[in-house]
Amino acid sequence: MARKSPKLPTFRAEAEEAAWYATPEGRHHTQRAFERALRNGTLRRSSGAKVRPTDAAVLVQLMEEAKSRATRAVSIRIPVVDLERAREIARKKGVGYQSVVKEAIREGLKKVG
Repeated sequence: MARKSPKLPTFRAEAEEAAWYATPEGRHHTQRAFERALRNGTLRRSSGAKVRPTDAAVLVQLMEEAKSRATRAVSIRIPVVDLERAREIARKKGVGYQSVVKEAIREGLKKVG
């Protein structure tokens, strides 16, 4: 049996509503509503035209693309020397050290796989 979406809270201002949609709960609500509309064929473009149900292969491709952009917080132990090196590289590039670490992981995975 399909779960019901949680009831949308009432908002006093657009800023409050926008802030709620930026929370994990708001993003989850939006994602489920989008998937439901896509599956039912009720997704509408800005012109109001209905979108036909999408081929399953296209949906799989879209989900893979979304996964490639999605992130998840993890905790790992990194040798202090490597972390200091990442911070130094980040300082020279003018970016955050976490970006440097993510890029290094991504490049390492490409190289191995």
